[in-house]
Amino acid sequence: MRSKLRFQHVILHQAFDQHLNMILSDVEEIVTTHEIDEETDEEIVKKATRTIRMLFVRGDLIILVSPPLRTT
Repeated sequence: MRSKLRFQHVILHQAFDQHLNMILSDVEEIVTTHEIDEETDEEIVKKATRTIRMLFVRGDLIILVSPPLRTT
């Protein structure tokens, strides 16, 4: 089986400093896995979620900070 992962986080931002270290609360982590069954060539998509009550993230690990997309 071949597979690929995608991580998505939905967060409530609590605090940050000049190094962009962040304290986040009520983090919802969504992991999407795409697997391809090599026998049938069928794509299998699985989603797993978990909630993290409080999380500290080091600033040097952060690539992008963006507000959520607006839905109309």
